Amino acid sequence: MLIRTEQTPNPATRKFLPGQAVMDGGTRDFADAEAAEASPLAKALFDSGMVEGVFYGSDFISVTAAPGVSWTDLEPLVIETLLDHFVSGAPLFAPGSAAGIHIASEADFDEDPADSDIIDQIKELIETRVRPAVAQDGGDIAYKGYKDGHLYLSMHGACSGCPSSTVTLKRVIESLNLHYVPEVETVEAV
Repeated sequence: MLIRTEQTPNPATRKFLPGQAVMDGGTRDFADAEAAEASPLAKALFDSGMVEGVFYGSDFISVTAAPGVSWTDLEPLVIETLLDHFVSGAPLFAPGSAAGIHIASEADFDEDPADSDIIDQIKELIETRVRPAVAQDGGDIAYKGYKDGHLYLSMHGACSGCPSSTVTLKRVIESLNLHYVPEVETVEAV
């Protein structure tokens, strides 16, 4: 088995491609060791003491190095951990738990029902144009709400804490929304 590694725009995060499906549907973000308890693979990565975040996409795993950790030291350990996991056929999530189920609330803001057409356009744009592009960089973006011309999104995986995420939000996503959904005045990360 060969695991490909790709750099992401976030220098602290690398994208690992095992050449097979990781998640059958959706994504999962492990922002700390406590959250990683739900997944033996994420837990093993955090147990190294050199990992600050793990993110599962459909066919990739993004790993964020802890501050001060060199990828020269961490990358071989991550590849070894991933190889052990995938070759052994171990489950991605701990048995007997609902930990693999991750249902994020659609909106975290009280939305005006009169904005439902705008919200549907925004969600379609995110699903068809934004999320696939962000996944290429080892991350994900989720709709959190729309209110009074302000679009709220959350960034995950390689996008979380990435120095260029502000540029992604402001230049790419905001300009796409302004072009296709002119009601969107600003885009903000939450």
